Amino acid sequence: MLGKTAGGLFWMFRYLERAENTARMIDAGLRISLTRSSAAESEWTSILSSTGLRGAYEANYGRSYDGPRIIDFLLRDPSNPGSILAGIEAARENARLVRTALTREVWEAVNECYMVLKKVLANPIEDRDLPRVLQVVRQRSAFVRGASHGTMVRNDMYNFSRIGTFFERADNTARILDQKYYILLPSVRLVGSASDNVQWETILRATSATRAYQTLHEGENDPKAIAQFLMLDGRLPRSLKFCYGKIAENLGYIEQEYGERSTSHALVDSICARFRAHDMNAIFDYGLHEFIADFLRDSAALGRQIEIDYRFIE
Repeated sequence: MLGKTAGGLFWMFRYLERAENTARMIDAGLRISLTRSSAAESEWTSILSSTGLRGAYEANYGRSYDGPRIIDFLLRDPSNPGSILAGIEAARENARLVRTALTREVWEAVNECYMVLKKVLANPIEDRDLPRVLQVVRQRSAFVRGASHGTMVRNDMYNFSRIGTFFERADNTARILDQKYYILLPSVRLVGSASDNVQWETILRATSATRAYQTLHEGENDPKAIAQFLMLDGRLPRSLKFCYGKIAENLGYIEQEYGERSTSHALVDSICARFRAHDMNAIFDYGLHEFIADFLRDSAALGRQIEIDYRFIE
């Protein structure tokens, strides 16, 4: 496969996943702002930081963290290259560039996603319409994944698509945990407080893990149990361990197809080994923030190495 095609598929699915993740974080922030207005400003600030867009927001609007303005900034603001609309446009442009590598169903799903959201996000979204709009973002992203899973041949094209999806998903989960690590610290004085319960809801809702966690962990929320679930539970599709297991798996398929092992394979194996070698007690002893910071650093290095090994830019 040409490196440009591999890179186009990788980034197309990263952008789609990023847009969906941002929609989930907006949804979590919206619910908190409606139920606990006193926590709204700090929550919106946290969401901007989690998406890596706080600096861009402050460059345009200063340190006035107004909920409606932040929502519009994250959804559709032309000055924000990381908005949901910009992400969908970038995904569609990458899909157009690799059109011959996609099935008709995947191309149509991406193109319809772009057309629908361009229309929906043409104007600022009113409060009463926001839940519906966020649902449309999630659904349209899911349609593309479903078309990909149901129609694409399991070859290198499919594998790079999956790597992009899980790479972005792991990055999102890690950034949410990094922003909320203070609430996951095993401090008895915090557990059960009103602020604590709000943060539990944010963490689980933003990672689409609320129902799954409640199903598998009956009783009160527990700091280590939530951290364990989002980091080391191989059953959760958004956990770090699950995502990196899939990245390793798909890179392994590419290795088999081409008969060549690259530096990126060694890097992903090293990251996966970290999840096998540590339990939550060891991670808390080392420092949750420090562990996640190490992961984000090494994950970014893997992303750069994949681009080098498979010649995304030629």
